[in-house]
Amino acid sequence: AAVRGAANPVAGPYFNLSSPEPTGVVAVIAPADPLLGLVSVVAPVIVTGNTCVVVASERSPLASITLAEVLATSDLPGGVVNVLTGHQAELAPWLAAHMDVNGLDLTGVEDADLALSCEQAAAENLKRVLRPSRQDWTADPGTGRMTRFLETKTVWHPVGV
Repeated sequence: AAVRGAANPVAGPYFNLSSPEPTGVVAVIAPADPLLGLVSVVAPVIVTGNTCVVVASERSPLASITLAEVLATSDLPGGVVNVLTGHQAELAPWLAAHMDVNGLDLTGVEDADLALSCEQAAAENLKRVLRPSRQDWTADPGTGRMTRFLETKTVWHPVGV
């Protein structure tokens, strides 16, 4: 709220506040980079209050599975991070079309046709979709990844009534 929230100036006898809220459930396709890529896509989703369903990297799923075990025995509430193992081509379209998934991070999808079909399936129920180009995991991420899966709630209050 300190970064994305605001008191908005309005012309009239109102006080207007905007504050960010979590989108909900975000499906994440993990990149091939075993641990750094995984943490770089999962952490921004959960730190903003969302929950995530992660499709582990096909080439190196061991890091995802190990992180899932660590999270299961940590102080993180159950169900915040859910890890699926399998083929991206089978799991990603189901997550993209699922009506209870509110956001989709296609960072780990390398097949352009699969990414396009996932975007089209996600458009059926107005999901927020992140499809970045090449990602440098050692660069400063900024706040863009965190704020991508936030929605803004605006409240109007009358003043002087």
